Amino acid sequence: MNKLKKIGLTALAGSLVAGAVNAAEMSVSGSAAITLSGGDNKATTGNGFTMGDSLTFSASGDVNDIGITLSYELDGQGAATDTFDDHSITMDFGDAGTLVFAGHGGSSAMSARDDIMPAAYEEPWDVVTGADADIINGHSGENMFTYSYDHDSGFKFIAAYLNASDAQSDVSYSDFGVEYTGVDGLKLVYAAGDVESVTGTKTEENTLAATYAMGAITVGVQVSESDSNQANADTESEGVGISYQVNDDLSVSYGAHTIEYKTGSDQESTAIGISYTMGSMSISGSMHQVDNIASAGANDRDAYEFGVSFSF
Repeated sequence: MNKLKKIGLTALAGSLVAGAVNAAEMSVSGSAAITLSGGDNKATTGNGFTMGDSLTFSASGDVNDIGITLSYELDGQGAATDTFDDHSITMDFGDAGTLVFAGHGGSSAMSARDDIMPAAYEEPWDVVTGADADIINGHSGENMFTYSYDHDSGFKFIAAYLNASDAQSDVSYSDFGVEYTGVDGLKLVYAAGDVESVTGTKTEENTLAATYAMGAITVGVQVSESDSNQANADTESEGVGISYQVNDDLSVSYGAHTIEYKTGSDQESTAIGISYTMGSMSISGSMHQVDNIASAGANDRDAYEFGVSFSF
């Protein structure tokens, strides 16, 4: 090849690479928080103060008319091996829906809708150690696909798939969900999936929820079931919540959640939450009371969590 042809091809290759790079949009978002928690005598929180820090790097561009977004979160969690957190590839097919492949931090149809009751901060069963052990929330894990499709009528369809692996699930997991928001203020949700993380221990799980916003007040109710092939392992749960938007910045909420067991005591949780937002800064927290944690009678504990967070 003569020198002129070589120079020309090299320049063309360089322009193609530059064009591909320039077509991508790069962005960085972040958050920081200082949180104080306590009251839970089963938790190991040191002096009660913890730090939240997160930077999410994203690159977006079009490939053959498909919108591609790569997202990677840098999140210091105390150990050198925990530097990187949520990461995913999102493929936007326009009117045909969106497919997300989450290497870490993805949510299935069930896990994303385990408790959608209105709350200013956390769910009633959160914060207290062990209170979330029997929440009916399907399954999720590393390297999971989640597809979603929104229709102009207000319907949304969601489906998730997690391939079987010894580290996460002996049997491949899949679930689906539907949402309806076609009436002002109303949201209806249903999701279902079969969980068999350990071969031979299959549970059929589903959840049904509704929320309705009337001006500054939002109310909700949610019922969930877990039917197991193991004796006396079935559970049911009911949750209710109400939130009040005092003004553009301040909101308060109350929530209650009960898990009913075939044998043993029912777990009963309540929480009061508050959130105040000032631009990109928010101050929020909640106080929790949980009785009969994980069906253990007389295992009753209170806990609180309050913090200030910044987004940028």
